[in-house]
Amino acid sequence: MMTGRGRPSFAAGGLARHIPVLLCEALTALKPEDGDTIIDGTFGAGGYSRAILEAADCRLIAIDRDPDALANAQELTETFPGRFTPVLGRYGEMEHLAGELGADAVDGVVLDLGVSSMQLDQPERGFSFAKDGPLDMRMGAEGPTAADIVNSLKEAQIADIIYIFGEERRSRAIAKAIVRRRAEAPITRTGTLADIVTGVLGRSRDDTKHPATRTFQALRLYVNAELDELAEGLGAAERLLRPGGRLVVVTFHSLEDRIVKRFFASRSAPPQKGSRHLPDSGGKDFSPSFQLLNRRPVEPNQESVRSNPRARSARLRAARRTEAPAHDSGFAGLGVPELRRKGDA
Repeated sequence: MMTGRGRPSFAAGGLARHIPVLLCEALTALKPEDGDTIIDGTFGAGGYSRAILEAADCRLIAIDRDPDALANAQELTETFPGRFTPVLGRYGEMEHLAGELGADAVDGVVLDLGVSSMQLDQPERGFSFAKDGPLDMRMGAEGPTAADIVNSLKEAQIADIIYIFGEERRSRAIAKAIVRRRAEAPITRTGTLADIVTGVLGRSRDDTKHPATRTFQALRLYVNAELDELAEGLGAAERLLRPGGRLVVVTFHSLEDRIVKRFFASRSAPPQKGSRHLPDSGGKDFSPSFQLLNRRPVEPNQESVRSNPRARSARLRAARRTEAPAHDSGFAGLGVPELRRKGDA
């Protein structure tokens, strides 16, 4: 159990199965208190939700777009009766979802971004190249799969996706190899795609990262419109948080972290004149809607990385809501790639 502001105990049936990255650091930044209403926008395996509910006698609304994730929420519903409400949906829609539950304002929002360990460890979901499975990658049950993307888009479009969302320098060679292989037979398995990418990039014994990592990341981000969702979710949290409320975001790669960093920068200080990333208001009549809780991102310690290699790229940023009105929301200045919104799929 969590007592006061102490560290959580990883009791059987809960966090013992899945210890989220930067959990204690996130709780310190979120600072849940009795009577609070808090949104966990990325429920996943439920580790953050459980820890928050143990930390304070608060109400928690847990959102996830994955029906499989919410199927595991029953135990928390029974353990914290009247305090825990799971909701199927996207965290970018948190205003609407919370409003339907009578929560027009909240005291905290936490977002633990990316794909969950639970999803990665299920080959049938198609997120990982570690074990062969159908090339799906959808977090929900709707929309085109990763297989649809690699088998239907033009070579140049596939290359753009891999380059922009995966930051893969050899995206054109990978796209060419994908198109060449699909001419023989549709690419429907994660193992097949991983082999195609490895055939292009090669792999040495000293590699700590699989050569297909960036390509799989790119397709997952594109299929699920994750960066668009992030921008929408940050704006929704800004409008929903009460003065003094806290927004805590844990990212796992540079594209996510860059968007969060720019969002907080644009809300905590007037943009520097001539910035190509942020709208130029000249600082006139600027009222910060957030006060930064950490100037530099919080990173996991070496012990955390040793116990969970997936934690190595995690970054935590947090800020406290002020009394100023929310700023105009949208994608401008946040560095969200436009490719997904152009409807190439």
